[in-house]
Amino acid sequence: MTPGRAAVVGAGTMGNGIAHVFAQHGWAVALIDTVPAALERALGTIRANLERQVKKGAIPADAPGRVLARITPAPALDAARGASLVVEAASENPAVKFGVFEELDRVAEPGAILATNTSSISITEIAARTRRPAQVIGMHFMNPVPVMQLVEVIRGHATSDATTATVMETARALGKTPVEVNDYPGFVSNRVLMPMINEAIFCVMEGVAAPEAIDTVMKLGMAHPMGPLALADFIGLDVCLAILEVLHRGLGDDKYRACPLLRKMVAAGDLGRKTGKGFYTYGER
Repeated sequence: MTPGRAAVVGAGTMGNGIAHVFAQHGWAVALIDTVPAALERALGTIRANLERQVKKGAIPADAPGRVLARITPAPALDAARGASLVVEAASENPAVKFGVFEELDRVAEPGAILATNTSSISITEIAARTRRPAQVIGMHFMNPVPVMQLVEVIRGHATSDATTATVMETARALGKTPVEVNDYPGFVSNRVLMPMINEAIFCVMEGVAAPEAIDTVMKLGMAHPMGPLALADFIGLDVCLAILEVLHRGLGDDKYRACPLLRKMVAAGDLGRKTGKGFYTYGER
């Protein structure tokens, strides 16, 4: 696939990683965020990650400058004009995403595909906020985006075969491995992952074992590269809670009921790595 113009909405952890990958593979990218400081942080993160790739020998020494030159920071969704593919990576909040897609539907090119990086929110519900539901799809990258190979490609109720084929081809051109799934709460990745994390939290709450012990069992006994509690801290406990609530509400099964300890930690602001404290304590915030 020939690289074109893309827009990424949201300059947080996922958004800057998505912009990085598109720009590294030749795409011109508008990175959109309404908070100027977020755009500055995102460009700094991308620069640091590119320099890390240079040190590892993954890209040539002159690549960071060329990649960064393809990324244009922008404060408004109007910057999505001219993009053939828009990837939304805003907060994991239905109201936020619905509002973004309503506006994108107005400003994006009529033929543009509108993708969302949501980890659990219904693609069908998001698409219903637009006049182009056949061109709306889920493109769920994994964190950290420049490293992880998987992209869940999620078809909404109205997503067309042509849209799906284009996004699958695009993901492969970005060096990723796309897997097509259908639109159910949590899709595949989080429908399987979040109950495991939730059960590990119940084990902590019930005093079955300490967090370090639980994570060691899963790493050494189940060959997981990271224990479920360390992974929860990495994802963000607020994000884990939000996904579990989507699963519980969407599937109506109490096996997805969020652990009370998770709710308590989120209420206390102990969200994991991003706040410096979760199941583990980290250095600087």
